[in-house]
Amino acid sequence: MDTQDTTVQRDDLLPDLSDAEAMRKALVHYMIHNVGRDPDYATRRDWFYALAYLVRGVLSERYIRSGRRLHESNAKRVYYLSMEYLIGRSLTKQLIDLGMMDTVRQVMTDLGQDYDVIETCEPDAALGNGGLGRLAACFLDSLATLALPGLGYGIRYDYGMFTQRIDHGRQVEEPETWLRHGNPWEFERPDVTYQVRFGGRMVEYANVQGKKVRRWADADEVLALAFDLPVSGYRTPTVTNLRLWSARSGEGFNLRRFNEGNYVDAVRNKTQSETLSKVLYPNDSTAFGQELRLKQEYFFVSASIQDILHRYHRKNKSLDDLPEKVAIQLNDTHPALAVPELLRLLVDVYEYSLKDAWDICARTFSYTNHTLLPEALEIWSIGMLEAVLPRHLELIYWINDQFLRQVRHAFPGDPGALRRMSLVDEDRRAVRMAYLAIVGSHKVNGVAELHTRLLRSTLFADFDGMMPDRFVNMTNGITPRRWIVQANPGLTKLVTEAIGDGWQKDLDRLRDLEPLAEDAAFRESFQAIKAENRERLARLIADRTGVTVDPSAMVDSQVKRIHEYKRQLLNLLNVITRYNRLRDNPKVDHTARTVVIAGKAAPGYDMAKRIVHLINDVADTVNNDPLVGDRLHLVFVPNYNVSAAEVIIPGSDLSEQISTAGTEASGTGNMKLALNGALTIGTLDGANIEILEEVGEDNIFIFGLDAEGARRIRTEGYDPMAWYTANKDLKRVLDMISGGFFSPTDPDRHRPVVDALLRHGDHYLLLADYAAYVKCQDEVDKVHADPKDWTRRAILNVARVGKFSSDRTIRNYADEIWGIVPLDV
Repeated sequence: MDTQDTTVQRDDLLPDLSDAEAMRKALVHYMIHNVGRDPDYATRRDWFYALAYLVRGVLSERYIRSGRRLHESNAKRVYYLSMEYLIGRSLTKQLIDLGMMDTVRQVMTDLGQDYDVIETCEPDAALGNGGLGRLAACFLDSLATLALPGLGYGIRYDYGMFTQRIDHGRQVEEPETWLRHGNPWEFERPDVTYQVRFGGRMVEYANVQGKKVRRWADADEVLALAFDLPVSGYRTPTVTNLRLWSARSGEGFNLRRFNEGNYVDAVRNKTQSETLSKVLYPNDSTAFGQELRLKQEYFFVSASIQDILHRYHRKNKSLDDLPEKVAIQLNDTHPALAVPELLRLLVDVYEYSLKDAWDICARTFSYTNHTLLPEALEIWSIGMLEAVLPRHLELIYWINDQFLRQVRHAFPGDPGALRRMSLVDEDRRAVRMAYLAIVGSHKVNGVAELHTRLLRSTLFADFDGMMPDRFVNMTNGITPRRWIVQANPGLTKLVTEAIGDGWQKDLDRLRDLEPLAEDAAFRESFQAIKAENRERLARLIADRTGVTVDPSAMVDSQVKRIHEYKRQLLNLLNVITRYNRLRDNPKVDHTARTVVIAGKAAPGYDMAKRIVHLINDVADTVNNDPLVGDRLHLVFVPNYNVSAAEVIIPGSDLSEQISTAGTEASGTGNMKLALNGALTIGTLDGANIEILEEVGEDNIFIFGLDAEGARRIRTEGYDPMAWYTANKDLKRVLDMISGGFFSPTDPDRHRPVVDALLRHGDHYLLLADYAAYVKCQDEVDKVHADPKDWTRRAILNVARVGKFSSDRTIRNYADEIWGIVPLDV
């Protein structure tokens, strides 16, 4: 076919993006022909779908042009492998990116509809849970905005992780039914499927050349079906792609068994196969859950690697040059099985020697580490790998053998290095997936300067000593398009009126705001916007919790997944301390605060769920005490997600970043809150240190032990009971919790939480940091008492966090790790 015949032509039904009347006609057309509804009787959800299909049409043209340009150029590209993508809602993002928002709002008003209500008909895409997934979403936004060639791979979860509901204070997990009404943004690709195999056995035979060959036989098969989700760039013609895999049975429906009356058996294989893409992070507290999670991770990487090779072969013949055209980024250890999977395909399918295949693999992969907690580094038991992925276990043994030969050469006088650095933990009979990712990658990066330094000096010190050039730092970032342009339109308007709109694609330009921190009129406008955002947050709190809060009170927010190292419990100890002060001296003037905590606890994480329960019990007591009134509220906002964050973050005054020093890899909530004018109270951990360097020590509240101090106090012998007995306020708070003050009908309910601190070592040093934290919170009160000074500091935070744009992060990845350059469409 002649090339001109296939040129992407503009659809007559797609409107001029600035012509309200043309857009109205197009929207009505989509309502009738795509949704199948009479516009006069359409529901709000109908209008959402009509609008989504219209926007998807505009996106699709750019998506096809971008894909065609990438294919024709044969440029090197990056493939980002992540188990999570926390993308939130898409409609408003796409409208902002395409420059259609103002016109759409006008059209919806003309049609008698409220866009802000229509927007809420879209559920958050349940493709992620925490910072890992949100980072991946920000990175895709930056890839598209910067016109860098690449795409993401993930899993299309039917039910996400879970919807969090609070029942009598307890977290209850329910399915996240985000696909109940379909997903208008995705394209199903029935022609793009790959076989993924599990189980079976290894057989050995002689090939036609008489060489002994080992092959994987008698394995069960599952099909991976592709769904494509276009991802727009901001005010750019580039649209990238997020390809998600859904599991399908290789056998399907067994009609014979059904007709015999075996109705359950007729669909058994289908049901078992499709569990692989049902839920994000299945509970792994059981052997079945562990096996399901292992299969899920392999399902994801096998389909992705097969697809990457298929794309490569469209324009290239020999796989010898794969690293010159392909970069594969492993986002944490979940995709680490991609390393032996690529090796398997090169050896078993394309008949490379193990040595040559390994050389290709090691130059193709790079790995991002996201944790400093040894217990959080993924391992898989030898027995389970042998049963589920026998061929991959053989290859892992081969990789380990080759690597340990290098270790012997590098550390000839240290026989212990072999045990410490082996991919196989012989004591636990398990494979260390982080080690596999390190050995199989040409670059390994941490996500903040402290994190990377600690990786090199502690967690992976032996590896750094052997191959120091492999480890680099890539401080995380966030997309300003989502976290201020979309989430905080009032502040966006104020900043743009002051310094122009160039900052939206070059966040360093926010520095031009610094002189305005001394401008009284600008400070007043800034305060008014923050007040509007607090009002919006107060409405969200009332809607989700039933609690009415004072919107003029300081909003003190800690919003992140619930984990002991993130120390929501330390926050709670301070809340109870303030509560006691108010009860002891009800007539003394205290800074009014609304303390907001939000986040999900993993279903199998008992202590995290206990902390959620305790937070809610304390909230019930505090919020209903007439002696306290509006001077202190504590609210736990259930089912924290991107849409909730877009309300909580702009409405927050104080940002709680209080993890134990040396435990948080980076954090990105700290960046989002600072960008929206919240002052940080935090430890010298993760990216807090770099935020301190950027905003200045006068514009952040730092307390507590640093990473070296935390290490030293543990080494010298940490006695939590001594800290408990030495501080009467702390003792009182812990005694209230353990004595049932907040759970009078069940006095022992929260005793295990206190026991974890006093009798089981207080691993995350809450008691050691308590006094410094309370003192720092008192300093926060003093500064907040001067609105002029507080607002000045808040403006300087906004002005000085340009470093933390994901655009900067992605440029660094592109230049230093991936070796890719922008590709104009």
